[in-house]
Amino acid sequence: MKIILKQDVPGLGYKDEIHTVKDGYGRNYLLPQRLAVLATEKAVKALNEELKQRAHKLAKIKADAEEAAKQYEGITLQIEARVSDGQAIYGSVGPAQIVAALAEKGIELDPKKVLTKGVKVLGQHTALIQLHREVSVEVPFEVVPDESSRKAIEEAAAQRKADRAKEAAKAETTEAEETEEAPAEEAPATEAPVEAPAAE
Repeated sequence: MKIILKQDVPGLGYKDEIHTVKDGYGRNYLLPQRLAVLATEKAVKALNEELKQRAHKLAKIKADAEEAAKQYEGITLQIEARVSDGQAIYGSVGPAQIVAALAEKGIELDPKKVLTKGVKVLGQHTALIQLHREVSVEVPFEVVPDESSRKAIEEAAAQRKADRAKEAAKAETTEAEETEEAPAEEAPATEAPVEAPAAE
């Protein structure tokens, strides 16, 4: 019996494939479970027409994705993130932030198409965007501290600098005090010359 699979069947084949199976297997399992239909001349002709239309549709989808990929050429993104004084990002920069940054440049994108995992450090990174199974683009982006984080980092750096200057001044003062308090070195006492006894 010739059948056309309507669904993937493990051990037999994939959807839309034509197979020859034993009559009992086809009549008692594949057809009643609606996993397949008989491969009549009419059914095969309809399948070929459907596959042809589907191939045309898939080719158009791929062509559209390739066209869409062109709008990412030359694009670089800068994404601000809240960071601690130690430069660690609170949370992470992920698809939502990348999509928001692209939207500012006029590019609308489904976050599900951004395959990049959450970024947790400042600096240069690359986002992989899957526009189609066979079409993907890489978009470079830089994660920088946001304004409030920059101010906090600058203030912390200024405080550290002031603390270091204070410590250095304190160390100099202590050293000067120790120098002043040190007793002056006494010159070694010279022994008086022993007079020779007068000759009698």
